[in-house]
Amino acid sequence: MKTIKINPADNVAVAIVPLKAGETVNVEGIDITTTSEVPAGHKLLLQDLKAGEDIIKYGYPIGHLKEDHKKGDFIYDANIKTNLAGLLDYKYQPVSADALTNPAYEEWFPKEQLTFKGYRRKNGDVGIRNELWIVPTVGCVNGIVNQLKTQLEQEKGSEKLRIVAFPHNYGCSQLSDDHENTRKILRDLVLHPNAGAVLVVGLGCENNQPDKFAELLGDYDKERIRFMVSQKVVGDEVEEGMKILRELYAIAEKDERTEIPLSELRVGLKCGGSDGFSGITANPLLGVFSDFIVSQGGTTVLTEVPEMFGAETILMNRCKTPELFNQTVSLVNDFKQYFLSHGEPVGENPSPGNKAGGISTLEEKALGCTQKCGKSAVCGVLQYGERLQVKGLNLLSAPGNDLVASTALASAGCHIVLFTTGRGTPFGTFVPTMKVSTNSNLAQNKPTWIDFNAGSIVEGDSMKDVFQRFMKKVISIANGEPTWNEKKNYQEIAIFKNGVTL
Repeated sequence: MKTIKINPADNVAVAIVPLKAGETVNVEGIDITTTSEVPAGHKLLLQDLKAGEDIIKYGYPIGHLKEDHKKGDFIYDANIKTNLAGLLDYKYQPVSADALTNPAYEEWFPKEQLTFKGYRRKNGDVGIRNELWIVPTVGCVNGIVNQLKTQLEQEKGSEKLRIVAFPHNYGCSQLSDDHENTRKILRDLVLHPNAGAVLVVGLGCENNQPDKFAELLGDYDKERIRFMVSQKVVGDEVEEGMKILRELYAIAEKDERTEIPLSELRVGLKCGGSDGFSGITANPLLGVFSDFIVSQGGTTVLTEVPEMFGAETILMNRCKTPELFNQTVSLVNDFKQYFLSHGEPVGENPSPGNKAGGISTLEEKALGCTQKCGKSAVCGVLQYGERLQVKGLNLLSAPGNDLVASTALASAGCHIVLFTTGRGTPFGTFVPTMKVSTNSNLAQNKPTWIDFNAGSIVEGDSMKDVFQRFMKKVISIANGEPTWNEKKNYQEIAIFKNGVTL
């Protein structure tokens, strides 16, 4: 197979392999001769179109042509202009119950309640890791935090407990909501059940005052979450910090895994460095998996609001209630307003790497991106920094930036982030960040980045077989198998900065 037409309504096909100029390919019984080379992942026009007419992919418009084009032409970002504009009014048109299921896929799902081995915490929550974290309230103490991590690793090693520090640049010189966003993300980090114990390191004079931050944590486990305010320590703050860390290590190292229902697993859905295969292989695979987790009573979370633009009505009409619909409308229009308030068009996307990989407009990117959440109903809508309250599919407000969005997913309470990519990236946030390649070349060329290859879906492997392997892989990671970002110690956080710095 050299091309694929994704939806019967489409007027473009996607090249699965590079096509030569003058090469004839058969697309659903019709011979199409290319007028130029077409790189893999890019679009081949299936009919003559005039300037201004829409390009249809995934069954939806992804923009319109800037000039006339002939059947067989190579269509890429220079040929297409987005149809996106500013704020829109939306009408709730809920889909039928049948549209919220995919019977063909659901036949593949295990009927019994599956389990994984996790850590049951004192408050009843569950983690899939048992790590010792060192978290600064403010960037001024990043050096202390890093030194504590290094010294404890030298003393204890990391065979029993991984020791992770999370330096960041914030916690002071921020105002109002911008400051509160920082506090919320740090709160969520400290309370995350993937940590068996946490040392919070403050300076003492920062805006994010340690005592006020402790109040934000609520009724937290004071045995496993400790504070050190560096300006209040008489003498060497590293020596004092090491004393606390040794106590925390001794407590957390005794924790053991137990059987946990898969209904308690919370999974973040993210893509980055996308290409023309993202909406054909890896993202649909995550969509099947998301529906599977929901069928087990578990939770999945979709974010990257700017990458919903152009596909937002698909999500809005899957909302279970009018209230959720209204919250999703606000989610989308608030982010559009954020763009417009800075003088930026709402269609300022995709990235250069996306375009090189075959994605031409934000609508095209969005229609591929939103496939990660399958067909399930939207059960919850979260603002940035909020924590999950309901099971099922949730939408979360965060930008498309990979590390900012992945941090937001983890902060919401996700145990793991499933990250699809066609271009590749090594990073990881503070929970396991499982990379899923959209094409086999990436998996072969970057074996220490990619945890799972979905590219075989266009090479003859059935979606059913790939899903079965993927399901087992995710459960294995929940059981403790490290992802590549964990093996490489690539764990960090990024906080959404949206206000004035003093």
